[in-house]
Amino acid sequence: MGNIFFNKFKNVFFILLLLQFSCQVSSEKKQAAETENFRFMELGIAELQQGFKDGTYTIKEVVEAYLKRIEEIDRSGPTLNAIIQINPDAIKNAEQLDLEMAQGNIRGPLHGIPILLKDNIDTHDKMATTSGSRALLNSYPLQDSHVAKQLKEGGAIIIGKANLSEWANFRGELSSSGWSGVGGQTKNPYVLDRNPCGSSSGSAVAVSANLSMLAIGTETNGSIVCPSNNNGIVGIKPTVGLVSRSGVIPISFTQDTPGPMARTVLDAAICLGVLTGIDPADEKTLAGQEKFYKDYTQFLKEDGLRGKRIGLYQIPLGKNYKVDTLMSKAVAFMKRQGAEIIDINEISSADVGGYSFQVMLYEYKDGLNKYFRSLGPNAAIKSLEELIAFNRKDSIELKFYNQRYLEMAQEKGDLTDGAYQEALANMLKWSREEGIDRIMNLHQLDAIIAPTGSPAWKTDLINGDSFQLGSSSPAARAGYPNITVPMGYVDELPVGISFFGRAWSEPVLLEIAYAYEQGTKHRKAPKFLTPE
Repeated sequence: MGNIFFNKFKNVFFILLLLQFSCQVSSEKKQAAETENFRFMELGIAELQQGFKDGTYTIKEVVEAYLKRIEEIDRSGPTLNAIIQINPDAIKNAEQLDLEMAQGNIRGPLHGIPILLKDNIDTHDKMATTSGSRALLNSYPLQDSHVAKQLKEGGAIIIGKANLSEWANFRGELSSSGWSGVGGQTKNPYVLDRNPCGSSSGSAVAVSANLSMLAIGTETNGSIVCPSNNNGIVGIKPTVGLVSRSGVIPISFTQDTPGPMARTVLDAAICLGVLTGIDPADEKTLAGQEKFYKDYTQFLKEDGLRGKRIGLYQIPLGKNYKVDTLMSKAVAFMKRQGAEIIDINEISSADVGGYSFQVMLYEYKDGLNKYFRSLGPNAAIKSLEELIAFNRKDSIELKFYNQRYLEMAQEKGDLTDGAYQEALANMLKWSREEGIDRIMNLHQLDAIIAPTGSPAWKTDLINGDSFQLGSSSPAARAGYPNITVPMGYVDELPVGISFFGRAWSEPVLLEIAYAYEQGTKHRKAPKFLTPE
């Protein structure tokens, strides 16, 4: 009796197991189809706009397709958490651009191109600007940021706001990149339990996963190039002053800059040209008056490595032999293309990081208080002090990590303090004239290269990020440009190579980066793998 019951139970068990496995396989196949069968998969700006001209599809159809993909992949499916909010007027704006195109009116190089903004960049529309903070959930800026204004004038459609490391990852200790109180934890689309890096996490993930053609990130130190590294895309951190910061929630007036994130150097270069320009509201842009271009595609040359002298920055090497192997292959390729590579052991001998940290704290307090005032008398948060108080009372904000950096900034004086002035002078001296400028002049270099970072680490909300290596600091502290391009993969995880150099050297960096990209073509779309 017992054996007969067991055999019957065993047969039912195996049937149920078979049905469960069949459903799981079917579900996985459906998810794979949703992630891979996208009409505009890996398309570039030129290809998309050619389809507009041919009448193959309309701008409205393209925007609807991207919004549907966001719903399928970001909100369900792999649930990437890359997007904080969708622009409710995206379809209406697309219809307007279709009408203008039909009338022969092309606004600019990005006409009809879907783009996401990191959610610390102001838009004057139906979307809040939160910086990922629950304190700003209902914060609606009184005007567009200069970046948003430039993009709209260039024809781009802002389809939403991207998740980010809250307060651009300068809130507290042991943070996990890509986590915010508003958006939760952003996932890496290559392997879902891996970290996207930050703070422009959602911007990078969205571009990599084909949720948008372009995105805008911001960087103080590493916040464009690191997530571009972890998510297998191109990121440009421009010279500070090339792109306006007005209407961008600040950390450091000296180091902050927005920049384009794309799947190709060409698309990033097109976007960069739209973003540049003088803005009276940001005095840093005045220094670039004769330094910026509206068309950076003119500098993209497939033989751009020929005859170049390039410094190989040694400090990030020796920390991960797998990354070193990819870097050796990159160097060998550049040599075959006619570049001369010179080893650079050190860029600066001073404690530039210590000076930079002090500058950031002082400028953070000053910048945040000015930003809160810009929101008008009805702003939910009116000062850094109020923000700190809000976080202490909120049930989510301090759940995983603290707000030590906000508190340290609040303790600082104003920008007339001697300690601030001294730290700023030393940071600029040792990062610029006694740093990048000195080493490039000494060796007559066109650019410096280094691995951008390591493969993505596992996300850990308890212990925070596990950075292994990076090369963003020299250019970030100097306020100089940096471009990262995919360099290869460690298993399924992408790794990037950075090209950085003197102030306003975007043309030569783009020339070199484009030649490397076109000669190697490492970029491949993510597969949304679940961890084993």
